[in-house]
Amino acid sequence: MKKEHLFRGLFYLAGLVLLALGLTLNTKAGLGVSPIISVSYSVAQVTGLSFADMTLALYCLFVAVQMALHLAARRGWRALVMDALQIPLSVVFTRFLGVFSGLIPEFSTAYAGQFAGSLGGRVLVLAAAILLTGIGAAMSLGMRLVPNPGDGIVQAIADSAGWQVGFAKNCLDVSNVLLTVLIGLLCAGRLIGVGLGTLLAMIGVGRIIAVFYRLAGRPMLQASGLGC
Repeated sequence: MKKEHLFRGLFYLAGLVLLALGLTLNTKAGLGVSPIISVSYSVAQVTGLSFADMTLALYCLFVAVQMALHLAARRGWRALVMDALQIPLSVVFTRFLGVFSGLIPEFSTAYAGQFAGSLGGRVLVLAAAILLTGIGAAMSLGMRLVPNPGDGIVQAIADSAGWQVGFAKNCLDVSNVLLTVLIGLLCAGRLIGVGLGTLLAMIGVGRIIAVFYRLAGRPMLQASGLGC
């Protein structure tokens, strides 16, 4: 195995792990769910359906949009196969989420009366979550292998529109949060799943991706054999 292939695999796996850890910390901070899953969370809360089932449905929709964009761009059958592979990858990715969810407690209850359970402590946890989510997304996307659907649609939008990945991420997150707000207000008369953590992640993750690519993107791609 070439050294570049090994680095590519390691960067990809590390990116998925960091992404899963970041999303879990975002939820465990208790300040609002991550923007990318806010729509499925709100629909599940309103309808009483399974959050996992709604997330899977959302991911399938993301994959369908990617396929449509790639067909319009005439990317060929290889791109469509990579899109379809995101569905089984989602099963693996959720295992990472399950492991971290089992290991990391709810900070507001597990650390009640301590700094980690206070608002200030949970804001610091949220900041770490946003940092890890952005770095994880940037690393896994940068390897151009099979992304998870939430990041895959970001890459597809960025490629189709000619945008930077960080900007595309910001646009998708804003759209998700606005839709979540509408679902909550129209169906329940209140906000569901949207909080400080949602808003900060909506702004911060895309910016972290952009900064990471600017600072470490070139050496990472060169080490993995993808750079010029």
